[in-house]
Amino acid sequence: MEIVILAVVIAVVVVGAIGGLVVGSRKKKQLPEAKAPSATPTITAPPAEPHVGDEAETPRDEARRTIEEVDLPVAEPSASAPVTTEEPAAPPAPEIETPEPTAGRLVRLRTRLSRSQNALGKGLLTLLSREHLDEDTWEEIEDTLLTADVGVAPAQELVERLRERVRVLGTRTPEDLRALLREELLTLVGTDLDRTVKTESGLETPAIVMVVGVNGTGKTTTTGKLARVLVADGRSVVLGAADTFRAAAADQLQTWGERVGARTVRGPEGGDPASIAFDAVKEGIAEGADVVLVDTAGRLHTKTGLMDELGKVKRVVEKHAPLDEVLLVLDATTGQNGLVQARVFAEVVDITGIVLTKLDGTAKGGIVVAVQRELGVPVKLIGLGEGADDLAPFEPEAFVDALIGD
Repeated sequence: MEIVILAVVIAVVVVGAIGGLVVGSRKKKQLPEAKAPSATPTITAPPAEPHVGDEAETPRDEARRTIEEVDLPVAEPSASAPVTTEEPAAPPAPEIETPEPTAGRLVRLRTRLSRSQNALGKGLLTLLSREHLDEDTWEEIEDTLLTADVGVAPAQELVERLRERVRVLGTRTPEDLRALLREELLTLVGTDLDRTVKTESGLETPAIVMVVGVNGTGKTTTTGKLARVLVADGRSVVLGAADTFRAAAADQLQTWGERVGARTVRGPEGGDPASIAFDAVKEGIAEGADVVLVDTAGRLHTKTGLMDELGKVKRVVEKHAPLDEVLLVLDATTGQNGLVQARVFAEVVDITGIVLTKLDGTAKGGIVVAVQRELGVPVKLIGLGEGADDLAPFEPEAFVDALIGD
């Protein structure tokens, strides 16, 4: 029995010794001996990622706060975009312009006028300077006048007067011919006509000016430029955008008004023109304005429709005050076609004055004479360009001087 126990103890000791030797050999395998460097590089594995909690601090004991006790962080304004609590500023009002004075404006625009018109004067002077003025020469003079749209009757009258004056004059120097032609052209254009645009009603109500004409003649633009003319002469103006059938006509007129501080009364597109004209006059009376300018629609599809529309505007406006001026806008470049338009409008409303636009773009300045003869009313304003202040009061002397040149 003792021998058996002794054998078991010896076995246990032997097993333990063998186990220790095995463990020791494994530890030695984890540290291999350094080897001599070889030509092939060795790849070293990246360091192991730290595990969660490796760098964590030891938790500290502190009192817990409720959600009501926790303050939200306040965002600090960045240096590049400062935060402001002020309301955005309103867009600046359009700058009000000071129109160019109208006194002598046509004289200042004479060069622009003479570029297109003095071909007529030079042609006449050249023909009149011939040594022998036979029938063929006088026919050429008449043809020159007709080409300039003077009209048949005025052209014949001018030729007859020139023939008589030249026969009496006898010897003709260039200076004599120039003075003669200037005098006869002034007689033809007319120097005794009242060309003042009526801007004083004589009542406690504003003067009311209605602007009519076919779309495309520059009617709305002329209305805006006329507002500048009146403001330049010290008059206060209210604009009525009664041309409701042409897209953007009201916007265009309002833009012109804002540039000189004139308010524009307008309505919905396609609205009743007479209603807007009525409101414009009403506003003009309330504001104590000097002049109310009413821009009307220029459709010429049928004379009956035009008559009904303009007649209604006229009747409604005159419930406030009588019309002081009805200006017909004509495109000078259309020549005789403009006269056809003038006849239609003259049958619809009582035209009191004519505005000729684009006179700088045509050599047919004789339309001034023709339209005055046709309607029996004077040309009061002429347009000589696209600039804001290129609408000028018509001055016969300056016009004729531009025709015959220096």
